[in-house]
Amino acid sequence: MPQPQNIIGIVYDFDKTLSPHSMHDDTVLPFLGRTPADFWEETDRLVDDTTYEAELAWMRLLLEHEGFRNLSNQDLRHMGMSLVFYPGVPQVFDELSALVDQPKYREHGVTVEHYIITSGLREIIEGSNIRPFVKAIFGSEFAEDAAGKLYFPKRAISHTQKTQYLFRVNKGYMDLRKDVNDHVPHEEHRIPFANMVYIGDGPTDVPCFAVMTQMEGHTLAVYDPEEHHSFQKCMDLRRADRVEEIAPANYQRGTHLWRLLEYRILEIADDIVERRKGNPESNIIPAPRF
Repeated sequence: MPQPQNIIGIVYDFDKTLSPHSMHDDTVLPFLGRTPADFWEETDRLVDDTTYEAELAWMRLLLEHEGFRNLSNQDLRHMGMSLVFYPGVPQVFDELSALVDQPKYREHGVTVEHYIITSGLREIIEGSNIRPFVKAIFGSEFAEDAAGKLYFPKRAISHTQKTQYLFRVNKGYMDLRKDVNDHVPHEEHRIPFANMVYIGDGPTDVPCFAVMTQMEGHTLAVYDPEEHHSFQKCMDLRRADRVEEIAPANYQRGTHLWRLLEYRILEIADDIVERRKGNPESNIIPAPRF
C-alpha cells in the first residue's frame, strides 16, 4: 500500500557520535578489568596480522574472557546505564521531535523518529536511558546458550553492513526476518531517503554517508571539540564531499549542531507538506530465494 511518507528519520551512529567513547570503554571493559588501550590494541593486531574483521575480532576477545562468558544479555542491558553521552543527549531526541508539533505539520501528520545503527552491542544501548526515545536500535549481538549465558556471535554489523539497516529504516522493515532486498516501489517506502538524516563521526561511517548521498538523503558529521584528530577527520570528510555539514558534538539546544538539525528537520517537513499527494497502489515484489 502507498505510504503517507510524512515521517522524518534521524539515524545516528553511536560510538563517538552520541558518546565521546566506545561503548565498551564505559561498560564491558571496566567489568572485565581491561584497559581500553590494551583491548583495542589487541583487536587491531587480530585485524592487521590475521585479517579478522574488526567486529569479529573484538567479539572473539570478549568471548575468550571467562567473566564475559558468564554474562547474559540482561547483564549487558544493565551495563547500559553506565554509558556516557555528549551534552544534550538524550534530551535532544524529544526536542527535535517537538519541532514539527505545529499546526501546518500536524495537519499532514508529520513526525520525527530516531534510530541508532551501530557496530557496537545493541543490548548495551537497549539498557540505557536512550532507549525510550528511539524507534529501533540495530547493532551487533551475542546469542545465549541453554543456561542463558553469552556464547557465540549472533550478529556482527560491520561498517559496510550498516548500510543495509538504512534500507530497513527506509522501507520500514524493523523485523529482521523480513528480507531487506525485497523490491518495494518508491511510493511504498515508509521513510524516503529524502526524509532521512544520517549522523556519524568519521571514516567508519563513509559507507552510510555514501548511500545517503547517492539516495538524496542528508548527512552530518560530528567531532569531539576536545580532540583535534576528531575535528581533522570531519574536515577530511567535508573536503571529500562525504558530508554536507560538520559540527561539534554538543546536542544542547542553541548549539551549532542543534541549529543544523533544526534547520534540516524543518526543511524536510516543509518539503513533505508541499508534496503531500495521493500515491498509486502497488505491490511488493519479493527478493529471489536461493
